[in-house]
Amino acid sequence: MSDNIRAIGKLLFEVSMLKHTMRTGYAFLGSGKESAAAHSFNTAFIAYVLGRMSPGVDVNRMVLMALIHDIPEARTGDANAVHKRYIKRDEERAFEDAIKDTFLSKELLELYQEYEQAETREAMLVQDADQIDMLLSLREQEDCGNPNASMWIPFVKNRLKTEQAKSLADTIIKTHWASWWMDEFKKDPS
Repeated sequence: MSDNIRAIGKLLFEVSMLKHTMRTGYAFLGSGKESAAAHSFNTAFIAYVLGRMSPGVDVNRMVLMALIHDIPEARTGDANAVHKRYIKRDEERAFEDAIKDTFLSKELLELYQEYEQAETREAMLVQDADQIDMLLSLREQEDCGNPNASMWIPFVKNRLKTEQAKSLADTIIKTHWASWWMDEFKKDPS
């Protein structure tokens, strides 16, 4: 057990590295920044919401899938759409190396592969959650004056697979990024 607990400790340090792993697409957008860990957290919460909007899916499985979907980036870094045209990363191998020797390896590898294959309803919803997180960031950038963000929004929206995500995206596109607090502040500025 001591070897296994050591492997778990190493995995926790590796996952923590995602706090320092920056997403690279923002450089092409021209503004904004985000760590892979922040993105994974948002994606997990969005996956929970999409799961609750979708009867008959395993919401807990979706949340865990979303939490682990970018763990390989601790080893490979984040590759944006431009990078992916020129480099090939072996993310599955990076994921396998990260979780090897842990009692979690079988369960987590199955979840990771399910996410990547995107054949189950849960995996499709989690992939949509990943895109919805980007859409939220783009709306924030757009509302804060970045003219490039509006050019990216249709591409992100076109990647959505599920009706739940498409409906949510339509709402996000029509909603100001700061409305969650501004609407209340306008009513009672005290």
